[in-house]
Amino acid sequence: MDIVQVVISGILLGGVYTLFATGLNLIFGVMKIINLGHGELMMLGAYITFFLSTSAGVNPLVSIPVAAIAMAVLGWILQFALVERVVNQPAINSLLLTFGLSTLMMGVALNLWTSNFRSVIYEPLTGSWTILTISFSRSRLVAFFIAILVTGGMWLFLKRSTFGKSIRATSQHPQVAQLCGIDVRQVRFATFALGSAMAAVSGSLIAMIFTVSPEMGRMFIGKGFAIIVLGGLGSFAGAFLGALILGVSETLTAFFTNTQIAEGVAYLILLLVLVVRPSGLFGKAEE
Repeated sequence: MDIVQVVISGILLGGVYTLFATGLNLIFGVMKIINLGHGELMMLGAYITFFLSTSAGVNPLVSIPVAAIAMAVLGWILQFALVERVVNQPAINSLLLTFGLSTLMMGVALNLWTSNFRSVIYEPLTGSWTILTISFSRSRLVAFFIAILVTGGMWLFLKRSTFGKSIRATSQHPQVAQLCGIDVRQVRFATFALGSAMAAVSGSLIAMIFTVSPEMGRMFIGKGFAIIVLGGLGSFAGAFLGALILGVSETLTAFFTNTQIAEGVAYLILLLVLVVRPSGLFGKAEE
């Protein structure tokens, strides 16, 4: 029964990982940019939830849309001022730029809030619910359903809405999309804003499960890359399955060994997938 409990805990955690990785995947799919600052956008979202809940007494769940809007605006500004300049440039340019943004945001956060670990305590989400002798962490269960709801909503938006189809068209063939009358530049702006908002929501959810610190983004960006590589670039189903595999792998490793070793599981998965199946579970191999 202990193993079942651990696996369920990993699945619930994997749902939040799905949301974070999907935002990262979305930005890469449209602009072919690996956003190394995605983790810091998540970190800022987590801090918005922390400060709103502790300083203003705002329900952490209510703070989620606030964090999403704030990071969407910041993402749009970053895209307009900086990221747009490296689109269609050599990959090293975008890597250096987003790494610089990541370091800058983390440095500012360290100076403002120090490296102390902080936590969000919301009484209704403490403890667990027991169903058929299996305990479900309240915070993880609520975070899982919110993450799946947001991720599923984004999938429907991309599949059904006119602008979502414009994003998909830009991702597949930007030149053809532009010839069809799609404002590709505006699509890129919106995509980076949406990806940033998804990072913020995942950060708010993470704040209700783990502690918050300025350096948390660097840890989660590695998890995001492992999920994307495992699931396959551009695949929502792959991101979901990859996130669940990572979440369960981490909790099982922590159960049998310790949390320090569990933090390295993402990088082990990343290496194994790159060696065995570089295209991932649902990705297509390049010919």
